[in-house]
Amino acid sequence: MSPRKPASQELTQEMIVEEARKQFIEKDFHQVSMRSIAKELGCSHGAIYYHFKNKAELFYVIIEGYFAELNHFLDETVNGTDDNQTKLYHVFLGFMEFGLNHQSQYEYMFMLRSNEVDGLSQEAANLSYEKFAQSVQSLSDDQLLISDIYSAFMALHGFVAHYRGYVVSFDEAKEAAHLHAEFIVKALK
Repeated sequence: MSPRKPASQELTQEMIVEEARKQFIEKDFHQVSMRSIAKELGCSHGAIYYHFKNKAELFYVIIEGYFAELNHFLDETVNGTDDNQTKLYHVFLGFMEFGLNHQSQYEYMFMLRSNEVDGLSQEAANLSYEKFAQSVQSLSDDQLLISDIYSAFMALHGFVAHYRGYVVSFDEAKEAAHLHAEFIVKALK
């Protein structure tokens, strides 16, 4: 049994989230438990439950952070100084880069299906998709159909899903990603 944390080292939500984040990246959602997190932190699993109601709530806090990172990227790109077509291209390219540089996180954000977390993570995914759709529409010269924006999103998602696990990072698929982003921009004209 691992030694307990000294009383002087107070267990914080940030410590729990950081350890859980590491474990969710290394293992499947179902392989991570509150006990495994507590073991690595050297505390009782009851101490974790003091801060988080259950594993799903802890997972949601982590997923929200990933979506916030992606949404921040969208905001920065839309508010940049490039022309709208270049910004649109960078939105698409950046989405693929995020997905391939954060493959485990992307899987949890957009691909994991679990009754425990679907309701929570789906809300964050929907809000992020709305941000994506608004960004694409704001950068388009014409009014786009909702189905066109969704098709662009699915094309990006398909690209990430296709390369996920076959490449270590975006750099290995960079040339294909550039061509794919150019293709989607042309398709939306």
